[in-house]
Amino acid sequence: MTARVYVAIDTPSLDKAREIAARVRHHVGGIKLGLEFFMANGRAGVHEMHEIGLPIFLDLKFHDIPNTVGKAIQALRPLEPAILTVHAAGGRAMLEDAKAAAPLGTKVVAVTTLTSLDDRDLKAIGVDRAPGEQVLHLTELAMTSGIDGIVCSGAEVAEARRLWPKGFFVVPGVRPANGAAGDQKRVVTPRAAFDAGASIIVVGRPITLAPDPDLAAREIGATL
Repeated sequence: MTARVYVAIDTPSLDKAREIAARVRHHVGGIKLGLEFFMANGRAGVHEMHEIGLPIFLDLKFHDIPNTVGKAIQALRPLEPAILTVHAAGGRAMLEDAKAAAPLGTKVVAVTTLTSLDDRDLKAIGVDRAPGEQVLHLTELAMTSGIDGIVCSGAEVAEARRLWPKGFFVVPGVRPANGAAGDQKRVVTPRAAFDAGASIIVVGRPITLAPDPDLAAREIGATL
């Protein structure tokens, strides 16, 4: 089950990222690298992280016109990421172009509603649906656009999987039972996420900021 746990390494320091990944590599299934890492280290940094020997989840959340997103993903092809993210709100044409541009074997997953957003936040940006309703609305769009899956919180993944039984479901905002939520507003435990239908979970600070990241990863694995 630990093969389905990806550690989110959010740091601009390549040395620190390599150190964390090397320490936890036997107790996680992959590495998630986001904007903070990529903006500091670029493609060369991703290549270096590949040397750790774990699949790379490149979480850049593309959201632009279809042609721009397609060209951007084509430019990343040499990195051969295991997973790439785009924003479902970019629309059907953008999702279709993203999948067409992705390397063979790369899963393209659409971010539905960020786990840092709640009802009030959605209303502030003009979305009248509750988070769960918005996730299902965008899940249906993603499913009919030919991509591989979605990113949603553990609070919505069960309903999303019922709607899309063959989808690939990434659940971030995962915290151990005794962990602090931080800036996440819709969190679940690792066990609850998998029980609800997650394909993989993403765990960041509970592992990377722990005094012993390897021990923290092993403790999470023990709950699965």
